Amino acid sequence: QKDDSQRLLESFNSDEKEHTVMKSKAEPYASKEEMVLEESESPLNSNITAFALKAKVIYPINQKFRPLADGSSNPSLHENPKQAVLPNQVMETSTSGSLGSLSQGDKEDCSSSTTIHSTTSDDRFQARAFLKVTSFPEVLTCDSFDVKLCLCSLILKDLMLLDTELRNEKHVMFIQVLKIRFTDLYHKKKITDDLLKKILLIQENDFEELQNQLDSRLQNTEMSGAHNSEYQTLEDLERKEREYSEHIIDNMEAFWKQTDKAQQAFLDQSKCSSTKAMKITMDLTEKMIAVESFLSESQDLQAMDIQERLFNWELMVKIVDSLKSYIPEECKCRLNIVSNILDHLTVKNNLSVRQKEELLTDLHKAFWEQLAHFSNECIQQSKDLILKRLECRAKKREEFKHRQKAEQGSLLSKTFHNEDVHDFLKAYHELLEKHRQAQWELQEEDDCESTEAVTDLYKELYSKASHALVELVTELFLQTLPVVTGLSIRECELLKEEWQENLAPQLEKWETHRQRRWKLFQEQLLQEKKLWIKEYALSAVMQKHLSEKQEKIIQGVVSRLGCLSDESVNFILQKQRLLLCSVLRRLTLRRVGMAALARMRMSRKKSLLQELRVQHTLQKGSSPCQDEDQWQLQKAV
Repeated sequence: QKDDSQRLLESFNSDEKEHTVMKSKAEPYASKEEMVLEESESPLNSNITAFALKAKVIYPINQKFRPLADGSSNPSLHENPKQAVLPNQVMETSTSGSLGSLSQGDKEDCSSSTTIHSTTSDDRFQARAFLKVTSFPEVLTCDSFDVKLCLCSLILKDLMLLDTELRNEKHVMFIQVLKIRFTDLYHKKKITDDLLKKILLIQENDFEELQNQLDSRLQNTEMSGAHNSEYQTLEDLERKEREYSEHIIDNMEAFWKQTDKAQQAFLDQSKCSSTKAMKITMDLTEKMIAVESFLSESQDLQAMDIQERLFNWELMVKIVDSLKSYIPEECKCRLNIVSNILDHLTVKNNLSVRQKEELLTDLHKAFWEQLAHFSNECIQQSKDLILKRLECRAKKREEFKHRQKAEQGSLLSKTFHNEDVHDFLKAYHELLEKHRQAQWELQEEDDCESTEAVTDLYKELYSKASHALVELVTELFLQTLPVVTGLSIRECELLKEEWQENLAPQLEKWETHRQRRWKLFQEQLLQEKKLWIKEYALSAVMQKHLSEKQEKIIQGVVSRLGCLSDESVNFILQKQRLLLCSVLRRLTLRRVGMAALARMRMSRKKSLLQELRVQHTLQKGSSPCQDEDQWQLQKAV
């Protein structure tokens, strides 16, 4: 008990110095209950909980920690020790929180910002507000803790946009197929011109009303739970994704019912024979199967591009992130060498310990204040730069949309005959694919240029910081030390030269360390990519199995009926194939969305695990003389 209490005090003192909780700017977004929960999970409380559990003392749940008046023991600790879950006191470190902490005036710990979580933090993590972004360049100015969440939220946004585009394409194609088919009957004098126009107008209005209903429901989903328009939570995204999927499934069902209704209305008006009506219906179904095939192939390729885009984004963010962390780390390395030289002077009695501490304090204060000022300027310049680039992107996108709409209108205005339907579907789909590719290339180019521009700003910040530090160190050695120590100018110049000589190997060592970290990050990203490809292949196999199983089921049902004509059986199987293609395509997109949400939910634990692996690998490379016990301990960690 004595050891536990001593360790408690020591860890509390160290945590008091190092603990910096990254507060989101969305403070109003959190409820009072969440704030109380956050307070109850401080390092002190976590340690007290662990100590109390060992001492077998019951503490009231969800209250400030205090023992019960009767001091009774906890029977559950004797009966089932697994029920008593100790808070997880793993420190989560962000690699680039240093500059963020500098900009907030925290100059004591410039290496990282930390968040401590406990067993209840999964729920808190879900409810944690992070910035709502609409494009990748905005992520470059986010807090490092939010980056993974922001990137995955952009993936969900892109998936919804792709789904909307493909759905609109399907609706336009169906209307055009109807129009071509009905026009063909009009030319054969089967229906009048007025009837043709009336039927087409009714169908266009019905499908437009269907789309308006969907837009309204999606708008309600988007607005619900939006207490703060600038921030969102993982819980919000999961709910929206689930509701969005439900709305799309409902819309899909309504769409196919509407297509059946449109065909039936037309056939009733045209007074076709049942044989002719069946032939027309099967022909339309066959054409829509071809449409679903086009859309499914396009969706698979686009979904893979979107996933690839995420990996590229992570790479670009890491470039900026590593540069952010490199600046204070290298400056600390430079300051440490100055400290070593002053220590040497203290040993030689040229400086008293108090004088040394005062000189170092003044040097650190002056430098970190300058760096904080430069960092704030750099962050503001980055935000202004991104804002301007996004305005330019919006203008280019509008110009693109205007041109693309004109091209689509030109193709839709052309006259196609029934035998040319497949050619029309192919031409229209290829045109839209070309437009999507052009937009994608525009966005990719702008993302790269934005990253380069922000990187240049941080390189400039690095240059300013290095120059400021050199000036301060020069002033220390050539102006302050001669006065304080009584050393000659020449001796102080030699000390400055010693600082520069000692600096080169240290910086070279730090650069090697940084390159190794970068290589490990690339390897981790490659492993994630391989895992994603494997999961995608498995999903394709499962969908093929599902499709074959469904077809066998429907064939079994039809064969057991036994009273249907071959033509009716073929129609049922064809209709089933069409609806199945449509549903499977939606499920594919839903799976990719669920994978993105799972990535978000696991992002904190995953980044923590990756950081441990990196540390383990780096220690393994730099410490070849460790004994077996030390290696076993590292592996356990």
